[in-house]
Amino acid sequence: MKSAIIAILVFLLFLPGKAFCEAPTQQQITEWRRDAAQGNAQAQFNLADMYFDSKDYHEAVKWYQLAAEQGNALAQFWLGYMYHTGNGVTKDYAEALKWYRLSAAQGKAAAQYNIGQMNEIGLYNYYSPPNPRFSDVEAVKWYRLAADQGYAEAQNHLGLMYDNGKGVAQDSAEALKWYRLAADQGYAEAQNNLAQHYFFGEGITQDYAEALKWFRLAAAQGYAEAQESLDRYWKK
Repeated sequence: MKSAIIAILVFLLFLPGKAFCEAPTQQQITEWRRDAAQGNAQAQFNLADMYFDSKDYHEAVKWYQLAAEQGNALAQFWLGYMYHTGNGVTKDYAEALKWYRLSAAQGKAAAQYNIGQMNEIGLYNYYSPPNPRFSDVEAVKWYRLAADQGYAEAQNHLGLMYDNGKGVAQDSAEALKWYRLAADQGYAEAQNNLAQHYFFGEGITQDYAEALKWFRLAAAQGYAEAQESLDRYWKK
């Protein structure tokens, strides 16, 4: 692969949408507190999200924990995230993985994707020496689970695994399949990766017009590498 395609591994957690987009009213908060005190997991999750958005992470962890212990899949994901990033709690990758797995078992693609990231990057960045629990083969498994649900980030990462032969046999055609699925959803990195393949004719017939199209789409979203390619190859 050309250097533009070979990813420099930077850990990027995928985060699902929050429970609400607008600030809750005082009446909503009062109702959540009442229902949460009675053990309502959704109300506990809503309170946790409210505290997270106000950056009171310790209080957010408390309510995520209560909801997660009742099996709320989103709360399990966010509790894993809190342990993963060390927000409101001591950073603990094993605990993060535990909650991600519980959420992933309920089909949450965000958790599946983050487990994939922990496997792919955890080998290199988290432990010294590398922890044998993590592997590229496991990363491919978890990326595929999320990708099959249509998550663009996972589709792009699965494409990268096929492109670079990590955890799976190198297969440019399979890489292109996943890049295209993510690119069609507007995921800029996948659009850039697809453009690179068209430009260099790797696994596909060389097509500068298609390359230009995908570089432009990625660049329009501010993807710097795509803009650099436009400047390098098409700037007069």
